[in-house]
Formats: sequence, structure tokens, C-alpha cells
Amino acid sequence: MVEPLRWKSAEVVLELGPGTGAMTRELLGFLPQDALLLAFEVNPDFVRYLRGAIDDERLQIVEGSAETAAGELRRRGIERVDGVVSSLGTTLMDEMLVDSVFRGIAPFLDENSTITQYQYLSSVRWEGVRPVNFNVRSVLDRYFQAVGSNIVWRNIPPAVVHECLGSGAPAAAGESQPLAPYARPRAGPAGADFP
Repeated sequence: MVEPLRWKSAEVVLELGPGTGAMTRELLGFLPQDALLLAFEVNPDFVRYLRGAIDDERLQIVEGSAETAAGELRRRGIERVDGVVSSLGTTLMDEMLVDSVFRGIAPFLDENSTITQYQYLSSVRWEGVRPVNFNVRSVLDRYFQAVGSNIVWRNIPPAVVHECLGSGAPAAAGESQPLAPYARPRAGPAGADFP
């Protein structure tokens, strides 16, 4: 499920919410030997597990929340990110927090950067006793020129994968150019072809 990034030339990749490292291991399998994978995890048990289970100098684990990514990138002197892979539980998060995460990392992305957001649960969340629909795609559409969604049925549980390309600048209302829903994007702006 991590195929959208152009791995062979990636220098800096962020992983938001690596959990026990299933995606992390896949990412490390594709990334060049001189790449940096910066993983942000809030759960201290997962952080300890990842640090003990994955011995790879390309992986640097930050015990912190995804909304601190921009500050961490600035602290490290990183100005550009090639890609972001996010397994954040966006349906369980406050929409303002989700927006804050993507708004924070957007300035580090350019027209060739990609974001892949996995969504495993239903888009229904509870506010008090009332069910409310939340679609992370509406947030992604604010920040990226092209957003496509695809259901991966072979994954357990099935996942909705949102793949984003485009400038890191927030899109003005109505400027987003969504890709066909549930269609796998094959090419992006400026010749940024997917494998």
C-alpha cells in the first residue's frame, strides 16, 4: 500500500503514526540508502517498540504528535519533504487538529511531493450522541492540487487510500482539481509519474 511515492529518488519522507512499524518496514525497503525517514509517534509504548525492533540508520523516530512535524523539520534544517505517509486515525481526531497537521506540513511540500493518507475506519464519528460524517478528503482538497482516493480491499481491514500531489500552498476555495474518485492516479503535475 505504499507504492505512490517515487521511492528511488526520495531524500526525506515523513511517517505520521507508524504504530508498530508495518508501513515503516515497507518504506525502508523502498527508500535509498541515504534517505531520511522521520516517523512521528505519540504512543510511548510504540516508540519503545520501534526503537528496539527496527535497526536502520535511515529511520529517526520522534516521540511527538504529527502537528509538531513542522517545528521538528525547521529544527533539523529540513526545507523540503518528498513525501508523507500518514496512518493517523483522522476519523477519531478533531477536524481542526487534522487541518492543523496538514496545514503545518504543506509549506515543506512542492509540486512533486506526495502525501498518502490511509483511512481504516468508517468516516462516521460521534459528537455527543449524534453521528457526524467526516471525510478527510475534504481537508486534503484544501491543500493539494490533485487528490485521488482508492479502496484497497485486499488489506485487512479494507482501507481507503487518499493520494495527493501538488503544491504545498493551501488551495483557494474551488481551486482543487480532484482526481476521479476511487481511481488510481497515474501521473501528476510536472511529469511526476507514479510507478
